[in-house]
Amino acid sequence: MLIGILFVGLLMIGSPIGFAIGIAGLAGIAEMGNERMLAMGPSRMFNSLDIFPFLAMPFFILAGEIMNHIGITSRLMRFAHILVGHFRGGLAHANMVASVMFAGLTGAATADAAAFGRTLVPEMVAQGYRRDYACAVTAAGSIIGPTIPPSGIMVVYGSLMGVSIGGLFAAGILPGLAICVVCMLIIALGARRNGLPVAARRASFREVLRAFLDATTALLMPVIILGGILGGIVTPTEAASIAVAYALFVGFVIYRNLDLGALARMLLQTAVISGVIFVIIGFAGILGWWMSFNRIPQDIASGLLGISENPQILLLLIIGLLLAIGMVMDVTAILIILAPVLAPIAAQIGLQPIHAGIIFVVALNISLMTPPVGACLFVLSSVTGERLERIAAKLWPFLLAQIGVLLVFAFWEDAALLIPRLFGFV
Repeated sequence: MLIGILFVGLLMIGSPIGFAIGIAGLAGIAEMGNERMLAMGPSRMFNSLDIFPFLAMPFFILAGEIMNHIGITSRLMRFAHILVGHFRGGLAHANMVASVMFAGLTGAATADAAAFGRTLVPEMVAQGYRRDYACAVTAAGSIIGPTIPPSGIMVVYGSLMGVSIGGLFAAGILPGLAICVVCMLIIALGARRNGLPVAARRASFREVLRAFLDATTALLMPVIILGGILGGIVTPTEAASIAVAYALFVGFVIYRNLDLGALARMLLQTAVISGVIFVIIGFAGILGWWMSFNRIPQDIASGLLGISENPQILLLLIIGLLLAIGMVMDVTAILIILAPVLAPIAAQIGLQPIHAGIIFVVALNISLMTPPVGACLFVLSSVTGERLERIAAKLWPFLLAQIGVLLVFAFWEDAALLIPRLFGFV
């Protein structure tokens, strides 16, 4: 109880989530009354990070940084607008389609939100969209990034729980596309009520072809990554390193707009982003070990199983718990602390490991856009200057629609595992 109070108190005074987790974990070990056990802290941190697939994350982050710097983002947005710009609210629709394309480059919701917040939101505002609505559309589309592979959160879950990362990548394709479709439906249904601008003319075939060829270099990256992984040619870590090599080739040889100075800055930015993630993972290893030593996961599991024996109700409880905690805590920390607790319950009620994993991933991705601590909301607020509460007020139709998608794939196993089965992961 005291450890929980300490953890919440640290968060309330603004302590970084990684340090709050680490201090709470160390305090828990010290509370056990044996100072020698504190010496186990560093080894627990190291063991939490000594997982080879984690190498994929900095590679994917760096590939996304390079592709964003060399102008791939603008090419993708232009192609998306050519495809769907003729609808009412065409830029809002293009925002969603571009998020699907951008997902194959970075796999990070905050990267999507930052890139589109700097480029597409000002363009939407200039064409007559309300800024809060433009930010809400961007936030809703940003979670497509870590749902459609490659996805950093899938790498973390697969590494920790011993689940095929390639299988998780395959399972994320349909939910990501479904989120895009339902969000575009929400945009279309509310187009007149929200006063969205009347669409531009439909692009000619020649314009579509020209935009497609212009975006080909960007569209090839997800083909290389997913084709290699799903085809069994490379591991996710190898695919990530190939993605970096491809991005460097495009920047230095094809576009010729990448220099060593910019590359050095991107390497530094990648190190900072990766360092934040790995600090959280390392310190969460300490807290997770303390919780396991005190049988807290077993107590949580017993409490959930004591509420009901109905598998559907238990699945709803798991989803509700993930969404609720995701509103106030970093998703990586939640994954490391709660996945070992909830995954065995999911297995006990009959969920296949990849199916359970994609439920975890989509639920936690949705929490990236939920107040009060949704990371994507903070990114968009800081980038655009729009107030967070105004963005959140416009976001709720998208949020409800995405939760609906989550429930469909949670309770419809055949849909969730369709692509993993096609590629032999299940």
